[in-house]
Amino acid sequence: MAAGLLLWRASTKKPLTSITSHLFPKLPSPALFSTLCRKTKHLHSTPTTTPHLPPPAAKKVPFTATAHGSTWQDPYRWMSDVDDPDFISYVDAENSYADAFMRDTDEIQRILYSEMVSKMPSNVTTPPERWGPWLYYQCIPERKEYPVLCRKSAVENKNWLNTVFASFKGGFGAEQVLLDWNEIAEKNGYVHVGTCRVSPDHNFLAYTLDTKGNEQFQLQIKDLRNNSISLPRAEGVVSLAWAHDSCTLFYTLCDQNQRPHRLMRTEVGAHSGNDDVILTENDTRYCLDITSTKDGKFVTVNSNSRTTSEVYVLNATNPQSELQRFCKRVSGVQYFLEHHSGFFYVLTNAPTSEGKNFSGDGYYLATCRDEDAQSANLKNIIMPGDDICLEDMDIFNGHLILFVNKEGSPSICSIDMPIDIDPEREMEIDDFNPWYFPLPSNMCTVTPGSNHDFGNTVYRAVLSSPVTPDLIVDYDMLRRTFSIVQQEDVTNISRDELNYDKDNKKLLEMTHEKETNFPDNGSPVWKDFSDKYVCEEKEVVSHDGVKIPLTVLFSRCAYRKGQSPGLLHGYGAYGETLDKSWCSDRLSLLDRGWVFAFADVRGGAGADPSWHKSGSGLNKLNSIHDFVSCGKYLINEGLIDKHRLGAHGVSAGGLLVGSAVNMYPELFRAAVLKVPFLDVVNTLLDPSLPLTTLDYEEFGNPQNRAFFKYIRSYSPYDNIPHGVCCPSMLVSASFNDSRVGVWEAAKWVAKIRDSACKRCSCEVILQTNVTGGHFREGGRLARCRETAFGYAYLIKAMAPTEDLQK
Repeated sequence: MAAGLLLWRASTKKPLTSITSHLFPKLPSPALFSTLCRKTKHLHSTPTTTPHLPPPAAKKVPFTATAHGSTWQDPYRWMSDVDDPDFISYVDAENSYADAFMRDTDEIQRILYSEMVSKMPSNVTTPPERWGPWLYYQCIPERKEYPVLCRKSAVENKNWLNTVFASFKGGFGAEQVLLDWNEIAEKNGYVHVGTCRVSPDHNFLAYTLDTKGNEQFQLQIKDLRNNSISLPRAEGVVSLAWAHDSCTLFYTLCDQNQRPHRLMRTEVGAHSGNDDVILTENDTRYCLDITSTKDGKFVTVNSNSRTTSEVYVLNATNPQSELQRFCKRVSGVQYFLEHHSGFFYVLTNAPTSEGKNFSGDGYYLATCRDEDAQSANLKNIIMPGDDICLEDMDIFNGHLILFVNKEGSPSICSIDMPIDIDPEREMEIDDFNPWYFPLPSNMCTVTPGSNHDFGNTVYRAVLSSPVTPDLIVDYDMLRRTFSIVQQEDVTNISRDELNYDKDNKKLLEMTHEKETNFPDNGSPVWKDFSDKYVCEEKEVVSHDGVKIPLTVLFSRCAYRKGQSPGLLHGYGAYGETLDKSWCSDRLSLLDRGWVFAFADVRGGAGADPSWHKSGSGLNKLNSIHDFVSCGKYLINEGLIDKHRLGAHGVSAGGLLVGSAVNMYPELFRAAVLKVPFLDVVNTLLDPSLPLTTLDYEEFGNPQNRAFFKYIRSYSPYDNIPHGVCCPSMLVSASFNDSRVGVWEAAKWVAKIRDSACKRCSCEVILQTNVTGGHFREGGRLARCRETAFGYAYLIKAMAPTEDLQK
């Protein structure tokens, strides 16, 4: 690549009392819920006395902040010193308060957790992918949290695939364990493997390992011939690339702000102190990233920001050779390189010569000979059409893979190599007789498999949608057929509740009208849950008339129009796609009548890069207004109970939700903010913090007066309204988080307690993981526990009872 169970079928004739008890399981009287504020007009709990345990009150330390002639008070700035004993005590107190607040939900948490675990198979094995003489695969053993990376020798006969699948039933043969996450977690209490790279000769495994949660990854090299592991080579390693000799390894090293700034070269078995420095990037706005071309002949070094790149190439067959610069840095221009038969294939958005039809949005494909590897020598070969945007590419010996957005929907196609170019005219994808891969629907997300083998004619991808469990599909690019290799097993569901289509023709809504060979009836069938759950795409008109895509998901039998609670998800940053793939955990709320909604607000991924640009920098408020408009749409269209709208945001999505809650606190009944980016102004004013300077392209640099004023107008921490009723909020943080400081959530909650309605703010809880990082901790079972906690909080926050005023 160029650039991780169903419940009972409710009757529609159930009386309202039965419906509400199904939507909201009865909880013990929550002694920590307030009852005498705005929210009691529509929602409150059984009347109780004052909470037995008052929320913690953080100390205030006077501090006056100043920028561009403006001054403001920040009495919780002291929390940024995470070693301060008072801060640690405060976090402990908040955790105790959260535990006490949620104690009356212990039973529903247990029920939810049990439901989620019951939907998972006891053990999981991915189908193997052949790479050279080996078959690589992962498995999660029974009662284990984490995956295990394995391989076995490939079976050299034409029936090897049948042999491999038969092996899943117990006869898998000689298996070699390459890396066991579970062993690492049991030894260290935490595990996060960042990057794994097998050497070209398959004798070594290089990987980066974080055992603390702070993303200070250590480089380790395992000799797969004798299973010996070298001592940690370096700390702060991010990306890896092997040279062709399988002895030389290149890696990038972070500076004190966790910015990959240095390219290093090491030899297997050599002392780490002798590693060579190949390149250092001194501009703090840029990071170094390295990768090998698919054919293994070159290592590419990309010094990039979020919008700009400068690329170097190195001959992988001569790892001691000098770097060659492919292109100079030009603001806003990016290059991504692959190699094939003496040519570099380059995905770029560089300005084209006069007469070329390129708007500058998205990318086009160009090429040049590897002996003339300079951007000035590029020849354009595939330009985007009016309704299509090139987003990414992959390459094999016989095929070029293009990831595109066609008419607003993601798609993938293959083109036979070598490409026949007509130098007399601009050519578009359809001029090359592409094969568009069949997808289940236009709401399908596509995740590439590892696809390491350059000589392969089969492309593996994972397909998923809100109603389709993950499918692993092999696309035979030579024959232009596909086969379903495996689908995620969701257990404890009766077969008559599944939507099977043995011809695949009902499920296979072809995204493009191209000739396709369907698999034989003997192939595994695809299954989805569209007979049980409805997934609809809506268009919401935002504040400025722009239409925002909104995906709505609900149960056909449990949903009650105008009565069901809703949970609105959003992210809206870095041009990233909002995850809407299959998640069996959601069934626990869907089967209780909840509505899930996913707002693809500006700032995230869209039909072309302009969607990201229109929600970043000085346009960031568009993201927030889009999110609010989607929330209002759910209510105004009667899709949910107007008093039971929740919001959910993670990391930069926490900024989105926090800002929306500040602007429209009456719109939301509850919110869940995970590792949220909330103290935007103070963080971006401190370039010593990790990622700050890299974020200037996304949010702007507040050292600039215009950006300062704009960012401060929406920064969640700086805009908490005074004296108003705030939604119930579950805010989570991680002590070792290097991306979003743990103090951001703590400051936000402390200020909410100080500024908002006192009774409402009692329903705001802070849960801090004292050992994990930005990605929390734990494997699949720990994830279920965390999700069950969050769902239980939402159920408690949304639970209706009789109005006290009646």
